[in-house]
Amino acid sequence: MADELTELATEAALDAERQFVLTLGGFALEIPGATLVTHEKIPAPRFNFVQEMGVGRERQAAFFERALDHYFQRALRPTFRVPTPVPEHVDAGLRRLGFRARSAPLVLLLSTDAPAPTFAPDVAVRVAAPNEIDLVASFWSTPAERPEFRTALEIAWSHPNPHERLAPLLASIAGEPVASALVYRYRTSAGIHAVATQPSARGRGAASELVAFVRAHAPVGDGVRYSIFADSERLESRLERLGFRRARAFRVYDLAPDAELALPPAPSAQPARWRPPRSSSE
Repeated sequence: MADELTELATEAALDAERQFVLTLGGFALEIPGATLVTHEKIPAPRFNFVQEMGVGRERQAAFFERALDHYFQRALRPTFRVPTPVPEHVDAGLRRLGFRARSAPLVLLLSTDAPAPTFAPDVAVRVAAPNEIDLVASFWSTPAERPEFRTALEIAWSHPNPHERLAPLLASIAGEPVASALVYRYRTSAGIHAVATQPSARGRGAASELVAFVRAHAPVGDGVRYSIFADSERLESRLERLGFRRARAFRVYDLAPDAELALPPAPSAQPARWRPPRSSSE
């Protein structure tokens, strides 16, 4: 029963992550074997990824063509997230297309009932005020992405849809904001996203205090299971100390920076090898 509940919570967390991209102006297209999460105006990999859910060896050629054509038509470079262990044929297919696996897995962690400790008493965390939206946006987005991200953030924050809620957080040291995070709730699952710290303040516990604050104060309401992603063993260990545990791991594949956004040329058309049977009178 415990494993079944964890599986349900994991799927709810992944669904909430997709909804996070959607509420910020993206969309998701489901095809056999995967969901294509897309944000045409914010080309960051965080908002453009293929969530693989199981592709058969005999169907992978059509799958890759359809998935990549979707992104390449929009001049986007997606990443592929494949649950571990990665099937050999999927790994081989991605590598043939110029994708390379990252060295460390992407790990989804779920909150436990363990109390969240305090690591940095000199860090003060609070929910951001609406007039601080520019400050919140500056922690995550690049200057080119900022106008689009800011507008989407303001809409999701001030005018949420039913079943969702967004809470931007700020962490300060000596009164100066040094870190930020976005907590997004969809139904009974909430993800901690976009945790970012100013370079000058890194290593002082601000990011850990943001995560601890979420678990201790439930800024998006009670009755939710929190989730967060880790892309390194060091971060995963830190999150485990904050009361999270691994739920699922993915291997992430990136397209090489110098790779062209084009599919390999299709083989030349060949005449059909199969012919209908002929009767003796023909």
